[in-house]
Amino acid sequence: MNTESNNSLAFTNRDASIPTHSEDQVSNRADTKHTSVHALSKPLLLLFAITAGLSVANVYFAQPLLDSMSKSLGVPSSSIGIVVTITQLGYAIGLAFLVPLGDLINRRTLILSQLFISALALLSVAFSSSIPILLISMLIVGLMAVVVQILVAFTATLASPDKRGHYIGIVTSGIVTGILLARFVSGVFADLAGWRSVYLFSAVMMILMAVIFYKVMPRQTSATTRQSYFEILQSTVRLFISEKIIRVRATLALLIFTSFSILWTSLVLPLSIPPLLLSHTEIGLFGLAGLAGALAAAKSGKWADQGLGQRVTCLSLLLLTASWIPITFAQSSLFLLAIGVIALDFAIQAVHVTNQSLMFASKPDSQSRTVAAYMLFYSIGSGLGAIVSTNIYSYFDWIGVCFSGALVSGVAFIFWFKTRAQ
Repeated sequence: MNTESNNSLAFTNRDASIPTHSEDQVSNRADTKHTSVHALSKPLLLLFAITAGLSVANVYFAQPLLDSMSKSLGVPSSSIGIVVTITQLGYAIGLAFLVPLGDLINRRTLILSQLFISALALLSVAFSSSIPILLISMLIVGLMAVVVQILVAFTATLASPDKRGHYIGIVTSGIVTGILLARFVSGVFADLAGWRSVYLFSAVMMILMAVIFYKVMPRQTSATTRQSYFEILQSTVRLFISEKIIRVRATLALLIFTSFSILWTSLVLPLSIPPLLLSHTEIGLFGLAGLAGALAAAKSGKWADQGLGQRVTCLSLLLLTASWIPITFAQSSLFLLAIGVIALDFAIQAVHVTNQSLMFASKPDSQSRTVAAYMLFYSIGSGLGAIVSTNIYSYFDWIGVCFSGALVSGVAFIFWFKTRAQ
C-alpha cells in the first residue's frame, strides 16, 4: 500500500450493491482489496488541475505559431511543421518510458524534477537561434509534459474510492482546459510580444508551480512497487495484455481522440476562407466553446463512482456521433458549429474520465503504468486524426471531414456495444 500521506481513512465498498455491467463490477471489487487511502485536500486537487493544464499546454502552443517561427528562424513554411511532430514524439516517448516511473520512484521528486526540466527546456525554446536547437528543446518539452499523466495517477492514488472518479474528472478538466486554451493564449501572446514570449511566460509558470509543489506536496510519496525500471516497463506491457478493461478502454480512447483530432486539426481550414475569413484569434474562440462542454463533463467521474460508467459511455458515444451533424454546417452557421463543438467536447471528456475512473479502480497498485498504456493509444488516435483530417479535406472538403469524424465516432459506439458485457 502506498504511504504518501499521514492522513488515511477507512472505507467500505459502497458501490457493491449497484447492479451494473462487468467493468463497473470490476472497479468495485478492486476497491475492496484496499482498506485505506490518503486524503487529497481540495486546494491540492486544484493545484494538480492547474499544473496539469499549464503543462499540457506546452505541447500545443506551437500550432498557431509555426508561421512566425519559420520567419524568425529562416525555415521554409513547408518544413516548420516538424516542430509539432517532434513535440508529440517527445510526449509519446515520455508516456512509454517516464510515466511508469510513477510506480517506481518517489512521485514528489519525479514531479518536481519534470517541472524544473520543463522550465529549462521552455527557456531554451524561447532563446533558440537555429532549428536544431529548437527541435531538441521541443523534444524535451514534449517529454516533460507527461507530468500531467503522473498527476492523474497520483490523484487516483490519493483519492478515496467514492470520490476517485470525481477527482480524476477535475484534474482531467484541467488538462482539457490547457489543450483547448493553448492555441488561443499563444496567439494572443504572439500578437502582443512575439512567439518567444509564449515560452518565456510558460517557463516562469513552470518554475512557479514547482516552487508551490515543493512547499505543499506531501513528502511521503513513496513508490508502489519494488521492481526495477526494466521490470516496470515489462509489467506495463503485461498489464495491457492481461487486463481486458484496459484494452477495451484504450481502444475507445484511440477512437474518440481520433474524432477529436479530426475536428480540431482541420477546423481552421473552412473558417479561414471565404465566405467567413475568420482570424486566428476568432477561430481560437471556438476553443472556449469546447471548453464549456469539457468542463461540464467533469461530473462524469462522479457518475462512474456511482456505478454508472457503462451508461455514461453509451450516452456519450451516441452524443459524440450526433455532434457531427451540426458541425457539418460550419460554413453556413457558426451557432450550429458552436453547439456541435460543445457537444463533441462534452462527450469525449465524459468517456475519457469514465475510462480512467474504471481502470484506476480495477488496478489501484499500478496507476502510473495503467495511464501509460492507456495514453499511448490516446496519442496514436490524436496523430491519426491529424493525418486523416488534412488529407480528406484536400480531396473531399469539409463534408468529407465531418463524415470521417462521424464514422470514427460510430465505430467507437459499435465497439463499446460489442464489448460492454464481456
